Amino acid sequence: MSTQEYIDSGILELYVYGSLSAEEEKEVNEMMTKHPEVKKEVEAIEEAIIRLSNSASPYLPSVNYERIKQNLFKKETKVRELSKTSAMTYIGWAAAILLLIASGVLYQQYNSTQNEIQVVNQENEKLEKENTHLEEVQDSYATIMTFLSDENTEIIKLDGQENFSQAYAKAYYNKDSKEVMIDAKGLPKPPEGMVYQVWSLKLDPLTPTSVGLLEEFTDNDSKLFRVAQAPTAEAFGITLEPAGGSKTPTLEKLYTLGKV
Repeated sequence: MSTQEYIDSGILELYVYGSLSAEEEKEVNEMMTKHPEVKKEVEAIEEAIIRLSNSASPYLPSVNYERIKQNLFKKETKVRELSKTSAMTYIGWAAAILLLIASGVLYQQYNSTQNEIQVVNQENEKLEKENTHLEEVQDSYATIMTFLSDENTEIIKLDGQENFSQAYAKAYYNKDSKEVMIDAKGLPKPPEGMVYQVWSLKLDPLTPTSVGLLEEFTDNDSKLFRVAQAPTAEAFGITLEPAGGSKTPTLEKLYTLGKV
């Protein structure tokens, strides 16, 4: 049998695993002494086992990994002596490696399960937030519909003024509760740094009172804004003011106006 045939026979793998008889192990030792390529192949098999254990158990503590590697790659000046201790040593190494592989697989499965649990928890939290938001929207919608359908709620048209003739809005005013809601769909998007301000007006003498700002105008898709109560309203006007609002209306920026 040629050296290559001897290598291909599989006996070297059994030698590394400690599965040969005493006579067979002696034969391998002699082949390793006579043929460097046989010794090199044995070392390659040992190295492959280490790589396998490392890939299957990537979280193996480094100190344990180094200890096993040193045992497998320990260079000896003498050929291994034939003994039951040597065979048992290899068997122990093989068992340890199999244990490490199994531990690595279990650890990865544990991590995967933990990740799945985390994803499920995140999804549940997201659903809870969405449900809470939906409930808030439904409650808000129900409140608005109750207000608009109240027989005491009057719809007041606010027509565009002078340079803003294309603008328009509506004021929903409940004469009993004095609550006010503004429909601002007919108003253009305010310039940056500016905000629409709603005024309740007494006409004689002309006395404006601010009842609120139409803030976050762009984000409000419905363009319905609830403002403060207006106990003495005889008219409503909407002006464009600097962010934060003004104490008195800027008449040059009066966009809409309408009488109660």
